[in-house]
Amino acid sequence: MVDKIFDRSYSVYIKQVPQKGRGVFANIPFKSGDLIDRAPTWGFDREAEKLFKRTGLLEYYFVPDDPISKAGPVAGYVVFGFISIVNHSLNPNAQTIWTDGDAGAWASIVAIKDIMVGEEITHMYKNISDYPPYVKFV
Repeated sequence: MVDKIFDRSYSVYIKQVPQKGRGVFANIPFKSGDLIDRAPTWGFDREAEKLFKRTGLLEYYFVPDDPISKAGPVAGYVVFGFISIVNHSLNPNAQTIWTDGDAGAWASIVAIKDIMVGEEITHMYKNISDYPPYVKFV
């Protein structure tokens, strides 16, 4: 139990993944369409994006499907919560759904396939071309 970090609901946990770093894993089964986690976000503009691309934060920010929010044009989002460390896969079992309302922008990770207990939760990154060449996707 010491090698895992659980969230309050115990539905997911974090552990190290060889060649990837940390990953998010299912602690309960999820059916396709199930909400896995939902987290608040902070949107940033193109000027901030230029700075982020020069830091380690590049590997943790999200590119939105629709770059217009209630706050105006958004270059990307910093997502707070476990969603920020869900790893990339070309054959993902989850996707990120974005909502923007009076409480701000939120990111939800939703199962697109059935996910078994102990299975890593993955989604497809949209900004792979922005990553420096030394970042290898497994």
